Amino acid sequence: MLVGKRSAFSIISLEAQKSLFSSSSSAASLSAVLDPFLPATESAPQETPFSPAPLHPRSFVSALVRCRSPAEVRKVHALATTAAMIDNLGVANKHVYIYAQHGALADAYALFSRMKERDNVSWSVIVGGFVKVGYYANCLQTFRDFVRSGLRIDNFTLPFVLRACRDTVSLRLGVEIHHLVFKAGLQSDLSVSAALVDMYARCGDVDDARKVFDRMPKRHMVTWTVMMSGYAECGNPEESLALFDRMRGEGVVPDKIATVTVAFACAKLGVMHKAKMIHDYVSSWNFSLNVILGTALIDMYAKCGSADDARVIFDRMKDRNVITWSSMISAYGIHGRGREALDLFPLMLQSSIRPNRITFVSILSACSHAGLVDEGRQFFHLMERDYSIKPDVKHYTCMVDLLGRAGKLSEALELSEKMTLEKDEGFWGALLGACRIHGNAVLAEKAAKSLLELRPRNSGYYVLLSNIYANAGRWEDVAEVRDLMASRSLRKTPGWTWIEINNETHRFGVGDKSHPQSKEIYETLKVLIEKLESAGYVPDTNFVLHDIDEELKAGFLYTHSEKLAIAFGLFATPESTTLRITKNLRVCGDCHTFIKLASSVMHREIIVRDAHRFHHFNGGGSCSCGDYW
Repeated sequence: MLVGKRSAFSIISLEAQKSLFSSSSSAASLSAVLDPFLPATESAPQETPFSPAPLHPRSFVSALVRCRSPAEVRKVHALATTAAMIDNLGVANKHVYIYAQHGALADAYALFSRMKERDNVSWSVIVGGFVKVGYYANCLQTFRDFVRSGLRIDNFTLPFVLRACRDTVSLRLGVEIHHLVFKAGLQSDLSVSAALVDMYARCGDVDDARKVFDRMPKRHMVTWTVMMSGYAECGNPEESLALFDRMRGEGVVPDKIATVTVAFACAKLGVMHKAKMIHDYVSSWNFSLNVILGTALIDMYAKCGSADDARVIFDRMKDRNVITWSSMISAYGIHGRGREALDLFPLMLQSSIRPNRITFVSILSACSHAGLVDEGRQFFHLMERDYSIKPDVKHYTCMVDLLGRAGKLSEALELSEKMTLEKDEGFWGALLGACRIHGNAVLAEKAAKSLLELRPRNSGYYVLLSNIYANAGRWEDVAEVRDLMASRSLRKTPGWTWIEINNETHRFGVGDKSHPQSKEIYETLKVLIEKLESAGYVPDTNFVLHDIDEELKAGFLYTHSEKLAIAFGLFATPESTTLRITKNLRVCGDCHTFIKLASSVMHREIIVRDAHRFHHFNGGGSCSCGDYW
């Protein structure tokens, strides 16, 4: 509660998000509502900024506009009270608005609560003021009072309250407000519809966001961007990219923010031909590679399979911040180019950029992907010693992952026992993954138990524990885990592999025969397997975690989605074409061996993006990961 004579309301702060609001169109529209009270010209002398003419509302409003602090607003407020002008609705509204603009919500609400007369502008100003400083509970309560006042809700107040629902992820309340929108007949209003799309999308309900979006008679750039961002965030980047194409088809020219959004969606999808298209668009419109756009393109290229293209963007940028440097370090890291990632660190320091927490997460992750154990230890200690950055749970997670992959499970466990921070899902997941690699079923059970307490509905953890039991031949434990999954109605996430062919993406599942060219795919796969077996390939049936005979296990392995995608790519593209495939899960050990041999025997470069990193098979019988993933 704010105390003092002016405090008439208990204000509950939920952490202001001032930077997001300060340039909002809603704030500008409120200013436009109040501007008619301003005099036609303003030429008040510098030495007497608060000298309104007696009994003239416009003079007080003009003085308020020149205020630079709450203290100055209070002086005008005192003069208006003395001159009996504070009861003028326009003067009072402007006072509340200027108080809110300066973040003096206690003063704003104290005046608002004493106003003898209030109109829609009054309510919009105070509701918007609460949103501006992040007092969402007060915003929503005041809006309820507004609805009860009997005044008709309008297109000024609704965007503010919908923003409060968005920022607090209050979908249920947002739906209730949507009902009020229909009752008020404002469903066709552009600003209200845009706020509804934003609210639904940020609350994760992209289906309802799209329904509102499709009904809008006209859409501005912000609405297109919000809808594209909603799809990308909610795991449907394909639709985000489709919307980008549709927007351009309707003659809407994307701005930098929209381009950053679609670059993010492209990074999620990992489709190189789309990445090139977005880059070409940036070049055709001569967009400067500022920090935000340039960093987005670096991330996009890195996650679409080309650290080299990411580096080209990085080198062309005139200005780089710590996020840009961290993104480039991370780009090298996920491609297994750990040494190049670490080489960037001294260059960053020479550029007078101080590393932050994100930088060290990127560095430690790069060390983990490349097996640079000693270097990882050095950076882990360096961050606190030289930069006063205390390791958080993400840094510990990277270290556990690094040590666990290197087979140093005892050191990883010792580090985790020294850790005073609360262990999260990522930490236990890294430990469980290390146990999977090295077959430590005892420690795996401990990690899995902690994970299932944190995320009892995540089927992946049950499957991972089941696989560890299967590798150890503990089939009764495997059956128990699967029975537990069945009792909780959980299903294993299906494995999918996507491949780009002629700017189109094709998807395959294990044993998939739904593709129109399925016959040719299986014929090509049969020939390929024969060639690989002649070169020494033997299917590793340890990666088929079922208690069945070896022949059936080999059959399962031969139809893994990665193998089907590669077979399709081999007959559908010219011999020199690089094959780019994406797997939603971790590539299994047998498929990794299979792809290395296929790349060598068929003389093809094959780039694989799995759930953890990139694998580059260059035709020489090796992988960029060094068999370390």
